[in-house]
Amino acid sequence: MTGSTHTVTNQTPPLVGYDVFTADRALAAAVERHLAPDLAEEARAELSGLGRSCGSAQAQEWGAQANANPPVLRTHDRYGNRLDEVDFHPAWHRLLGKGVAAGLTAAWSRPGGHVRRAAAFLMWTQVEAGNGCPLSMTHAAVPALRADPALAAEWEPRLTSTIYDRELRPAHLKAGVLFGMGMTEKQGGSDVRANTTAARPLAEEGAYELTGHKWFCSAPMSDAFLVLAQAPAGLTCFLVPRVLADGTRNVFLIQRLKDKLGNRSNASAEVEFAGTWARRVGEEGQGVRVIIGMVAATRLDCVLGSAGLMRQAVAQAVHHAAYREVFGAKLVDQPLMRNVLADLAVESEAATTLALRLAAAYDDGGDAERAFLRIAVPAAKYWVTKRCAPVAVEAAECLGGNGYVEESGMPRLVRESPLNSIWEGAGNVQALDVLRALQREPAALDAYLTEVGRARGADHRLDAAIRDLLTELADLAHAEARARRLTERLALVLQGALLVRHAPPEVADAFCAARLGGDGGAAFGTLPATLDLASVVERARPVA
Repeated sequence: MTGSTHTVTNQTPPLVGYDVFTADRALAAAVERHLAPDLAEEARAELSGLGRSCGSAQAQEWGAQANANPPVLRTHDRYGNRLDEVDFHPAWHRLLGKGVAAGLTAAWSRPGGHVRRAAAFLMWTQVEAGNGCPLSMTHAAVPALRADPALAAEWEPRLTSTIYDRELRPAHLKAGVLFGMGMTEKQGGSDVRANTTAARPLAEEGAYELTGHKWFCSAPMSDAFLVLAQAPAGLTCFLVPRVLADGTRNVFLIQRLKDKLGNRSNASAEVEFAGTWARRVGEEGQGVRVIIGMVAATRLDCVLGSAGLMRQAVAQAVHHAAYREVFGAKLVDQPLMRNVLADLAVESEAATTLALRLAAAYDDGGDAERAFLRIAVPAAKYWVTKRCAPVAVEAAECLGGNGYVEESGMPRLVRESPLNSIWEGAGNVQALDVLRALQREPAALDAYLTEVGRARGADHRLDAAIRDLLTELADLAHAEARARRLTERLALVLQGALLVRHAPPEVADAFCAARLGGDGGAAFGTLPATLDLASVVERARPVA
């Protein structure tokens, strides 16, 4: 009799043992849409294989272990010698190795590489977001290094390798490397022109000695870093290797690791340079121009990462509701819960659709697409990353008290959800970047309007939103105070245009009604009851 009260009933089984790629209909459709037929077939097989890995019990266990066992800094050995090393749990290395092997740093070296990588990155984020940081920075270092053809020729094959080599050795002895980045300093934050780290030229051509600090340096165990420092001619970009060509350690003093809200598996450090050897990337005084390619790529990864977190949160919520019975019926069949789930699903699909459209623009590489990205990337970074936190919190609420318990995995999603909005330039930085593009780069606005114009006439609410946006764009002289509002509208109109063209009618209808037509409330679960919400929820359901 003692154990009779402990019979477990009406509990949802874990979402495990499924293909994360094929179960995400919006993602699979976007890959199909943006790749040529021959590439799409190959990509489907590749991404489905990764999707099965993402949905496996093994990968999910690695993610939980890496998050539960944060990295540990070792500044000195037992004899007092400087080490400046960070120890990670074995699960971290398994995840990072799998991410590298899956091509998450190899987009630049194959056709359709950005779309394929974007889909993979969006999925891999759902396993454990922390290891996405070194993968993202390694991927994003390529366009910055291309400012120096000789450096690019030397480093790019290592950056785009699918081999993970965790040992600290000279880069020329490794088949694959990882990169980090150091821009912000304690006195400047986003104002990198206020950086005080000094770069003194050495006798060797292109070589410098750095003295200073970095307030945020992510993945400090990477093989090399791109950093900004003040050279004689101004702010300049430099490559700082962890190990020099002769095998000696470069001066890279890790002062402490940050104790962060989320992203616990990834190390973020404060580092000091004291006579640190560096190689100039590009010309002196052109540091911002050189590193902006890296920043743009990491900002797109912020969009992808947030889209991945949203997708996992929605998948967990819909999965739970499909099994859980309350008041004599499945939660998923109850009208109010269905409304909440549909609203979350629409937000997730809008984020995924926009993120893959940006990746496709990178693959295209033409002038018009580059101009489009100039507005679309910071606008998407602003809006999609800000929507991530409320989606994660609402999805956790769908699980009730179970969603507040660590074992559900939802608290990890909630803690991670604000990160992408803060990193790589917070909201105001993105909104001001959009405003600068609108004021100074007419081709960028033309490319944006051409993109949204392709959907004109398909939905009256979208047409009205485009007209209202054009009215707002007519006065940019004193727009700084409303830059956030304007950036939000740019992102919403773009998402609406993409969904009207590519999503099922029920998804596009719900988005346009609530996000553009004003027929929705401030909280999730306030969609018009006349919509086909059951179809929207079923489309979002991850079939295990």
